[in-house]
Amino acid sequence: MVAEGPQPPPQSALPDASQPPRPPLLDALTDVAGVRVGHAQVAGAGALSGTTVVLAPEGGAVAAVDVRGGGPGTRETDALDPRNLVQRVDAIVLTGGSAFGLDAASGVVAWLEEQGRGVRVGAGPTQVVPVVPAAALFDLGRGGDWRARPDASTGRAAVEAAAASEPGTPVAEGSVGAGTGAVAGQLKGGIGTASVRLGSGVTVAALVAVNAAGSVLDPRTGVLFGEYGAGEPPAYPAAGTHAAALRRLAREQEAMAAAGGGVPPFNTTIAVVATDADLVRAQAQKLAGTAHDGMARAVRPVHLLTDGDTVFALATGRVRVDSGNPVAVNEILAAGADVLARAIVKAVRAARSTEGPGGAFLAYTDLYGDRPDDRDPHGDRPDGKDPHKDRADGGGEA
Repeated sequence: MVAEGPQPPPQSALPDASQPPRPPLLDALTDVAGVRVGHAQVAGAGALSGTTVVLAPEGGAVAAVDVRGGGPGTRETDALDPRNLVQRVDAIVLTGGSAFGLDAASGVVAWLEEQGRGVRVGAGPTQVVPVVPAAALFDLGRGGDWRARPDASTGRAAVEAAAASEPGTPVAEGSVGAGTGAVAGQLKGGIGTASVRLGSGVTVAALVAVNAAGSVLDPRTGVLFGEYGAGEPPAYPAAGTHAAALRRLAREQEAMAAAGGGVPPFNTTIAVVATDADLVRAQAQKLAGTAHDGMARAVRPVHLLTDGDTVFALATGRVRVDSGNPVAVNEILAAGADVLARAIVKAVRAARSTEGPGGAFLAYTDLYGDRPDDRDPHGDRPDGKDPHKDRADGGGEA
């Protein structure tokens, strides 16, 4: 049994003059044709949480998952095992609210049932069972109210926002959706997204809610870990700017500890990596696994007992890939790690500082700035060392 809806025939990944040119990339998950994204936030005083829904094209998409964190909060992940029945899914939910927030998926299930989308179990148009995998991050109490967390209505609002969006719509980043109350180490976390189109014509993209127990910031330099090894050399903050940022972070940490607060050591970074390649389920699962390497580049340490780090993979199957050619699949796997690392950087850069009863969570750009004249124009590390020589002292995988 598969999700309802016609499956479009895969296009060749080889250049074809007969195929219409595709639009330029938005650097977002929605660059994978047919994939849409919706965000919703929990309303009310003391609320700092939300939900993000990734809506697959009509007919669903091949899906897989890889869970590496020691404290995951998930739903329907066993259904994605390649040995099991469900072949395609129609949506994936990323949500705040820890285990309570997984209720947001119920709202998505109800909406999909109304649309007749899901695993068909009878002859009637609505006799379907939508399978909606979900993962939650810990943000309880960060707005001040421990009970202000996503529920079914939040999930419905997010999926309705996704459905109402036009294909190829830019995706809001920063403190939105599942990233509303996210924290990355000592910095404000959030939603980030990135994409790439390979020479073969395959598109690979990622969307992430960054809420890591580990740090995204190199304490020696002020550079975000995910910027090391990227296409362009990192621009190092001026030494004075970095020193001032560390002092301010230390003061905030001391103030929160003195008030009896502070961020509980429960986190989780959750992500979706999508491609338009026609991957089989086992290949999609491999994509979810290798994408974790991008998380490990950008967060140090990663995959701890107090993290629930989870990556979902979606493959819409619109572009044909030679499954017998390992090189063709390898470049998709490598791209998944690259776009996830870059999405984490974008999430941290897009986040904005938040202060309330639950504490003060400072944004990277408020500490370091985001204009070229705020940073060292020479690209030299403040301590004069080569960052690549001591790169191995973190807790990530590669």
